[in-house]
This record gives sequence, structure tokens and C-alpha cells, in this order.
Amino acid sequence: MSAWEISVKHALGKLPLPRPPRVLVPEQRTLHGIERLALDEESALLEATLPPLHTDPFDRMLICQALSQGLTLLTPDPQIARYPVLVAW
Repeated sequence: MSAWEISVKHALGKLPLPRPPRVLVPEQRTLHGIERLALDEESALLEATLPPLHTDPFDRMLICQALSQGLTLLTPDPQIARYPVLVAW
């Protein structure tokens, strides 16, 4: 989800990057030891059960992935912390 959001925002000119996302994202993921997380059916279906506290579809899906996988989201977004998900920043 993060790679998709980065790609979309970069293409729209909302996220300037030093290199294209297709190069930068895998490079940074490897550099920081971040594993890929595929979008799974359970997370996708969980989205419909979330209350409408946050409207960004990318963030909502990240919340679902964190909830279904028992993960912590790294974000300064206070809206995300309103969900029953672990948040750190």
C-alpha cells in the first residue's frame, strides 16, 4: 500500500523524489530492512468495517493491514491513532 501511495503521489506531482519510485522504494526498503507486505483478502474486506474516522483510502488500507497482521503503523497522523491500531512515530 505504501509503495502504491508513493507512486500515485509522485505521478501527481505531490511527492518530489530524487529517483523514480520504482527505483527508490525497493532501494530504501532494502537499506532499512523493511519487508514487503502484500495486500491480502482479509485486510481488504476489513476496510468495510472501519468507522469513517479517516477518509484517505491508502491510510485506511494500511490500518486494515496493521489490524489483521498485528503490526504497528509508523505515522504522525493523529487520525490513524483514533483506530484500535498500534501507532509509533
